[in-house]
Amino acid sequence: MGVRALLDTHVLIWALLSPDELSASARTLILDASTTLLVSSASAWEIATKHRLGRLPEAADVVHGYLEHLRTLGAQELPISSAHALLAGGMRHAHRDPFDRVLAAQSILEGVPLVTCDAAFGALPVTVVW
Repeated sequence: MGVRALLDTHVLIWALLSPDELSASARTLILDASTTLLVSSASAWEIATKHRLGRLPEAADVVHGYLEHLRTLGAQELPISSAHALLAGGMRHAHRDPFDRVLAAQSILEGVPLVTCDAAFGALPVTVVW
């Protein structure tokens, strides 16, 4: 039985558009058919927001075919529950990015590691895989 892992938004984008950006560990985990890949609803929100603002122009195809891209990757969407939202909003850490706070809360409450190279998660009580 494989592990479950939550992908950070940039890892999702890299897995879909530029897999060479992934670390060897992240790539191995993502390509392992026994790994249950989880992608937060917050990632859809973040990608759409950044694309709209012009900060992620290369993601137009991802925005327009989001669920199909998740299926192709073999990933499952992880909805944001009220428990996730309450923990994210109540964290006393200085980290201000709302997308990252939701991902951290989901990682904690779901008991899954977060696949990310973002050093900002070092201040949060999550298990990071990179």
